[in-house]
Amino acid sequence: MDLGLSGRTVLITGASRGIGMATAEVFAEEGCDLVLAARDAAALKGLCERLRDRHHVNARAVIVDLRDPEQLRHLVSEAGEVDIAVNNAGDIPGGTIAMIDEERWRHAWELKLFGYINLTRLIYARMKANGRGVIINNIGIAGERMDAAYIAGCAGNAALYALTRALGGVSLADGVRVVGVSPGPVATDRFVALMRTAAEQRLGDADRHGELTAALPAGRAADPREIADLIAFLASDRSAYTSGAIFAVDGGLSASAATPRQ
Repeated sequence: MDLGLSGRTVLITGASRGIGMATAEVFAEEGCDLVLAARDAAALKGLCERLRDRHHVNARAVIVDLRDPEQLRHLVSEAGEVDIAVNNAGDIPGGTIAMIDEERWRHAWELKLFGYINLTRLIYARMKANGRGVIINNIGIAGERMDAAYIAGCAGNAALYALTRALGGVSLADGVRVVGVSPGPVATDRFVALMRTAAEQRLGDADRHGELTAALPAGRAADPREIADLIAFLASDRSAYTSGAIFAVDGGLSASAATPRQ
């Protein structure tokens, strides 16, 4: 599908794998120039090379740890004027409140929660000055479907729900749209790691994580491309009146959890 995005510049964090990589692929197919950020230099540079060769777009790698304010400012400076920014980097661990101590909790939130907040603050200011732009936050369904076994993720994602809705509720006055995508389980390496933690807690054996996945809608997790396609659509002018909204892509998990059972 031609979404009319050709020639636009897209900044994607956490782009070296999983949903970030799939999102980079989709935008490259649409003819966008890319600024891809992550900590894994080899993976990120390899992805940029593949996208340049395959889609004939400009793809630049910026190796960055978004926990570091100085590195974050460097990323924004290197990116220059961007039309679309996708906040995607995050690795909040699974675990109960007894398992996640303050150091691990703060370390996780410095990347996903404050990484999103701080990049949004810098990018939004530039977009407001230009009178246009789109910021998309890839959040996660744990922001509304609470699970005590993923308590740091639930709390952090809930904060990002609030950020997206609060800022997106007023941002069109500045010509900027702020929207969110909230995936349920997605077939990434990180998802497998979380499922192993959950299987250890619930079943007493991390190697039984496949039993948990089999219980998902359609018996599977989402493909990263299914999330990336929605992100690209929301970034396009076909979604020009969408702001302050968050779209669940979870096979109906959050809806079924909210439905009373007879």
